[in-house]
Amino acid sequence: MKKILTAVMTIAFLSACMNATQHREAVQDDSADRMTVGTVQREIRVGMSGGEVANVLGSPNILSTDEQRREVWIYDKIATDNVYSTSEGGIASLIFGPILAAGAGGLGGMSGKSGASSQSQRTLTVIIKFDESKKVRDFAYHTSRF
Repeated sequence: MKKILTAVMTIAFLSACMNATQHREAVQDDSADRMTVGTVQREIRVGMSGGEVANVLGSPNILSTDEQRREVWIYDKIATDNVYSTSEGGIASLIFGPILAAGAGGLGGMSGKSGASSQSQRTLTVIIKFDESKKVRDFAYHTSRF
């Protein structure tokens, strides 16, 4: 019985701890409809109409014209990911959690805290150039992650 209780407590302790990478994966929004380089490479083709481009990529952020008054659509996407992860616990928290919550004090060496934070940004710029008949004549993209 003592071995079973020890095994259950160990599993509970280990499953309650998450590192920063696991926290990031839990909160990161990787929506299926997010614009990606792969979407641009797979879906955008010379000769497409503006309506077809809008169906794939949505509305552009910037609408402009070139020196010959032909339309240029620019999609400029910037995303910032902030992740903060903190873990607190240990054997003392599992066994003595209710007592510690009631103000009995800490049990030195048997519990601990850890934390981490990170911030990253990614950008994607897509430029779609149309000809006089409103068909895609050229497109380019640039992506970065830092």
